[in-house]
Amino acid sequence: EVQLQASGGGLVQAGGSLRLSCAASGVTFDDYAIGWFRQAPMKEREAVLCISKRDGITIYADSVKGRFTISSDNAKTTVFLQMNSLKPEDSAAYFCALDRRCDDDAYGMGYWGKGTQVTVSS
Repeated sequence: EVQLQASGGGLVQAGGSLRLSCAASGVTFDDYAIGWFRQAPMKEREAVLCISKRDGITIYADSVKGRFTISSDNAKTTVFLQMNSLKPEDSAAYFCALDRRCDDDAYGMGYWGKGTQVTVSS
């Protein structure tokens, strides 16, 4: 059974950094894509970044270019989202999702972990 667990969220001041982790069980990422999505209150879920062996790294949210990076560990069981220069508008619940290919449509990703909350204070 595939399970994803996102962690690392918290409260940080604007300009600060956080690193989110997405740990997988029941699968390794070699044959899959892992995407990070976020959802702020009253807003739609937004694709942020995705990584896959096949397609490399895809940045979906222009607002995070130059500030967020995505990577995976050597064992290919954990994906990280490094978030630097955080802004209040980055505040959201962040989710990791897995499927065969990256997709900026949340409905295109079949497996989801529970979200981890990121709050950036001004």
